[in-house]
This record gives sequence, structure tokens and C-alpha cells, in this order.
Amino acid sequence: METNKRTHTCGELRGCDDGKTVVLNGWVHRIREHGGISFINLRDRYGITQVVVDSDSPAELAELAKTLRMEFCIAVKGVVRARPAEMINKDMATGEVELVAKEIEVLSKSEVLPFMLDEFNKDGTPVVANEDLRLKYRYLDLRSQKMQHNIILRSQVAFATREYLTSKGFLEIETPTFIKSTPEGARDYLVPSRVHPGKFYSLPQSPQLYKQLLMVSGFDKYFQIARCYRDEDARGDRQPEFTQIDMELSFTNREEVLETTEGMMGYIFKKTLGVDLPVHFDRIAWEDAFDLYGSDKPDLRFDMKMQDADFMASLSDFGAFKAGAAACGRDVQRHKRTGLKALVVKNVADKYSRKMVEELEAVAKKYKAKGLAWMKVNAQTGLFEGGISKFYAGKEAEICGKLSAEKNDLLLFVSDENWQTACTALGAVRKQLGKDLNLYNPADEFHFAWIIDFPYFAWNEDENHWETEHHMFTLPQKQYWPTLESDPGAVKGDLYDLVLNGYELASGSMRINDPELQQRIFKIVGYSNERAQKAFGFLVEAFKYGAPPHGGIAPGLDRLVMLMCHEESIHEVIAFPKNNLAASPMDECPSFVDEQLIKDLHIAITEREEE
Repeated sequence: METNKRTHTCGELRGCDDGKTVVLNGWVHRIREHGGISFINLRDRYGITQVVVDSDSPAELAELAKTLRMEFCIAVKGVVRARPAEMINKDMATGEVELVAKEIEVLSKSEVLPFMLDEFNKDGTPVVANEDLRLKYRYLDLRSQKMQHNIILRSQVAFATREYLTSKGFLEIETPTFIKSTPEGARDYLVPSRVHPGKFYSLPQSPQLYKQLLMVSGFDKYFQIARCYRDEDARGDRQPEFTQIDMELSFTNREEVLETTEGMMGYIFKKTLGVDLPVHFDRIAWEDAFDLYGSDKPDLRFDMKMQDADFMASLSDFGAFKAGAAACGRDVQRHKRTGLKALVVKNVADKYSRKMVEELEAVAKKYKAKGLAWMKVNAQTGLFEGGISKFYAGKEAEICGKLSAEKNDLLLFVSDENWQTACTALGAVRKQLGKDLNLYNPADEFHFAWIIDFPYFAWNEDENHWETEHHMFTLPQKQYWPTLESDPGAVKGDLYDLVLNGYELASGSMRINDPELQQRIFKIVGYSNERAQKAFGFLVEAFKYGAPPHGGIAPGLDRLVMLMCHEESIHEVIAFPKNNLAASPMDECPSFVDEQLIKDLHIAITEREEE
């Protein structure tokens, strides 16, 4: 072949290219032999084209085609041939044509694959290899159509983010990745300094302090697609290193931050998926989110709300409901709500066996519920049956009326003297039911909502002191400033979370810019002036020089793309993630290093993991 440089990609050719001589480069995706003809599906990231080596091809070309194996990297020169109408492959974008090969060059060979790429079961579901095997050979896994789609979408989302924010006057400014270690909740990843023995840099858990300093510096609209690091146990939607869309604005308020974020999400979804989002998202107060959905990140794709059921405590002598009904007003956070919650599951009583209900009870107990009470409304008679029905015989009309229950409904209850425990446990059952019964509205594929009016402080019973729910630079809502010290439990913060389909997608707040107010917060959470100065001195010092009012938010890029791809793990949208042990099977990271490097860093290793 005179030149093996491609003239077209494998996803480009169409019927209008009939008769053209072209060169394609790519990987052998599939091969099949039929009646002396070789059919080769050639793949690159743009798509797949069928290459044909037929009976009219030279003998040496036919023989070469028979030696090809899956994932050989080849160049093909040939003539585009339109397929007859009855032979068009509507499942392929290039299905109108095929390439009749005239020359083939093997650019490199492939050994037998450790797992098949793009293999499907008979029901059409993909065959998924063991995750550690996929991560060990990640460069192969990334060739799969699913991973190509996910990583390409991630790139498009990042580009759309930059387009939108730049159009709104935001500046993209990088902040350091070697910073001072500050207390932010999770453990820091530390980097020892060679030139400053005994001292360490920290990798940032977020650019929080630096983006606030940029506001002090006069850059009123900042953003960054920022790499962040937290030394914490991994799970499906987080891992040691992650990426967030970091934003901060000066001379702003909550409305502007929320509207800017809504506009950005609308632009991203329209530009990358062609999906129109609502101009404004739902807003739900934190207490209402727990009371109605049992979570501060509710999945709103299905409309099943929890209800208060404290009235039932007085209808019988069923003792388990007494404590929950009496819980109103006892919670340390002053949530004057009942701890007796009900869930009506519509038209499933005849489908749910005792065993299935017990499985739901196990979910509730996982979230500290003492149990899950239940009864069914008989589909024919409308009488209660099963579970706790004997305690409420004859009360069907009153209970069903107040709970809007009907025949064949399943009634579920959690009672606890702690309102939040009751809500969380039954909320977990609600979430499980949504999944088990596929209650999601197909017309509501992406349901965003804002959670607002969070408690500012939480009482730490183990250590007997107040802590901030968000971070110590969050602005308390102004009406609570006079009573910060006298009534911390009642204070609400000027903070907000963005949730999508049951996941927290972003967290943000307005920030404190008054040094005196900041000192009051430090004092309430037990930070002495000396401790605050040691941890955050450079930020506190900067606030003495005319800090503007400011606020921001930081949507998680990994989690956003994960949800856009309908995946359940951010591993599926990161090119080279770590596994759930925070390790990389591919490059064997983390690894032991040369002893001399350890000595140069002035550190000693006291314990080693076994090889």
C-alpha cells in the first residue's frame, strides 16, 4: 500500500460516497466467512464499516484476510460500494455501503483478548467482565462502544461547560494542587517535602479557600474543572480522585447562583444529549425533603410521598406506634414533625408476599429502624389483612380516608422516637420500591431539584459540641444572626444542594465575608482563635481587606456524566479510575518506591503491606 493514512473514518461513509476509493484505519471488530467471502467489521471511535474481501479479490488478499483476528490494527484501501436496498443494515450508521477491499496492511497484531469487547447476551444485555479484569486491561476496555460513548460524552460535557460559563463572563483560573492541609472532613492525601524536612503538602479536597481568595482578589466570576482528592473509602459514585465544576461569584445572592447553575445544566443537556430541561428546577426545604421522601437527595422520578400517621397511635393499643407519635418536637434539631410515617404503595397488595415485605423490612433496619409495620387493603373486601391488621380491624374507612389508600394497596409504617431516623428508614424503603416496581416516569428521565434551608449546625453527641453541616465559611441566613450563640439548633444556612435522580450532584452556599461573623462561627464549633489562625489564617487575614459578598457551587463532573450515561458507578465515566480498594490493577498503583527516594524525603516507613 502506497500510503496507509486514512482518508475517512469508519463512521463516515454513506450512500453518496458510492464509487469512491478510500483508505480506512481501525481495529478488526468482528470477522465472518461466508461462501468464500470474508466480511470484516472495521472499527474506530467514529463507528464501524463493513469491509468485504470477495471472490474477485486477488488470492493473496483473500489469504491475508483469513489470517486476521479480532483487534488486529489494519489499514484497508478499497472502493465504496452501495448496498442494494434490501441489504441495507439499518443498525449501522454506515449500513448503506460496504468497502470492497483492494489492499490490506496489518499495522499491528493482537494477542488473544483477556475478555470480549462488546459481547451481548441473547436478551441484548451486555456481557460485563469482572471489574478488576477490566481495570487491569483498561486500554482494551476503553475500546468498547459503551466506554467510547461515555468518555466522548464526558469530553463534550466539559467543553459545553466551558462554552456556557465563558459566555457568561466567567474566567477559568487554575488553583494549586500542592496546598496547606486544612480540616475539611475527609482525610487529606499528603505529599512530603524534600526541601522542607518534616513538612507536607496536601492535595486539595476542593479549591474552596482559593476560590474565595480569588473573590477577594477581584475576579468576580471564577470557574475551574478542578481535580480533587479525598482519602476515604471508595464506593460507586466516588473515589480517591475526582473532578468537579468549581464556580464562585462575587456581589451575588443565592438566586443568581441557582439560576446560573440551572442555565449551565440546561445548556449542557441540550448541547450534548438534545434534552430540554426545565428553565427552573423544583425547590424543596430540607425538612420537607426528609418528611416527604426520607432523604435530602430524593429521587423525584416517581411521585410516592411519605405521610404522617401519628393519628393511628390513638386508634389502637399497638404500642410500637406510641413512641413515634410522641416524638414531635423532641428532636435536638427542633424538627417538630411526627416520628410515625406511612407509605401507601398503590395496587400491589396482591403481588407482595410476606417474604417480599420482610426484604423491605431488612432495608429499613439497615437505616436503624426497629422494624417495618405493614398491612394490606384486601382487593375485594377493602378490609385490612396481614401484618398489624388485627390492631386496626374496623378502622379501615378512617385510616384509608386519611392516607388516601384504596383496595389492593400495601400500607407500610416506620415508627421511631427520632423523626429523622423514621424518615430515613422509610425513605430507603421508598427508594427500593421505586427500583423494584420500576415506578420511574419515562417522560421524566432527568429530574433536578434544589434542596434548600439546611440546618447550619448539627450536635455531635459523641464529642458533645456543635459542628457545621456544610463548612465553616457558609453564611448563616441573616434572620438567625442575632441568636447564633443562644440557639444554634434553630439556625438555617444560606446553602443549597442540587440533586438529580436520587444523587447529590452539587453542594454550594453563600459565604461569610465579615471577619467578626466568621469568628463567631469558629467559637460556636469550638475553634479557638489560635486554632482557626493555624488552620485558616491566610483566608481570615484576607477577609480583613475588603472581601466582597460571594457564593458558589461545585457540581461533580464524574457524577453528572454517570447519570447522563445511566450508569451506577463513576468508574464507568473515568478513563483510568481506581478500584474499590483505591488501587489501579493496570499500573499496580500504589506501589513501593526506591529506598533512596524515601531517604531523600526524610521519612521512615514503620509498616509495609505484604506484596
